[in-house]
Amino acid sequence: MQDNDLLGKVVISKAGRDTGDYYIVIEQIDDNYVLLADGRLKTIEKPKKKKLKHLKMTDVLATDIREYIMSNKRILDVMIKKFLEGIV
Repeated sequence: MQDNDLLGKVVISKAGRDTGDYYIVIEQIDDNYVLLADGRLKTIEKPKKKKLKHLKMTDVLATDIREYIMSNKRILDVMIKKFLEGIV
């Protein structure tokens, strides 16, 4: 997968104390790790670092958030929170 393929993707944690929580991928660090945000506990300023093997990929893509990330525009936590509330 290319770095940009995961940006804006909605994922579900399948390992750790956050099992079952929904996140949006905001950055891919390398082939194994991504940075995640949920707009509540894990904000844009303090994202969660997680291994890809501990995540379940969904078919949902937050296109608006992805476009903000790709164009280096500032993303607000409330945008992520509202999007995730709409799909859960």
